[in-house]
Amino acid sequence: MESKLIRVGMADMKIGYPPERLITIGLGSCVGIVLYDKYLTIAGMVHIMLPKSKENMSGQNIWKFADTGIYSLFSDLIKKGVKKENLLSKIAGGAQMFSLKSNNDTLKIGERNVEAVKNLLDSLNIKITAEDVGGNYGRTIEFDIERGILKVKTIGFGEKIL
Repeated sequence: MESKLIRVGMADMKIGYPPERLITIGLGSCVGIVLYDKYLTIAGMVHIMLPKSKENMSGQNIWKFADTGIYSLFSDLIKKGVKKENLLSKIAGGAQMFSLKSNNDTLKIGERNVEAVKNLLDSLNIKITAEDVGGNYGRTIEFDIERGILKVKTIGFGEKIL
C-alpha cells in the first residue's frame, strides 16, 4: 500500500497513522517536533515558529508557539489512547538563518526555539531520541510513522535519516 503524505504547514499540527507520513517544509528558525508512540504506531507533528506564547499576546494560533503547540499535540495524542510513558520525540530545525551583528539573544530565534522545545519535552518526560538542530540552513522533514524514521532534507547538506 502506498503511503499518503500529510502536510503540516507553518504554525500547524497534524496526527497520522501508518501508512501515512507527516511532512513539513521551510524549517529555518522554526522547529518541527514529532511525537510518536512506539507501540501504537501513531504520530503527530507540530511546526512551531516562536518559543513562548506569553511573548505575543495575540497568540490565537496555539501551534505557532513551542509551549502551547507541543502541549496541544501531546494532549491530542493522549485523547487518542496514547500512554504518556510510550511517547518519544524527534526534532529538527532551529537554525540561525541570518548572521547577527548583535549579541541580543532576542534575535536568536532558532536557538531560543530549540531551548524552549527541549525544556517542554523534558517537563513532559518525553525523551528526544534524535535531533538535527542549529546550523544556518533550512530543512524539510518527513516522518515515516510505520518505521519511526525521520528523514531530514537540506539544501547543500544532503539528507539524514534519524
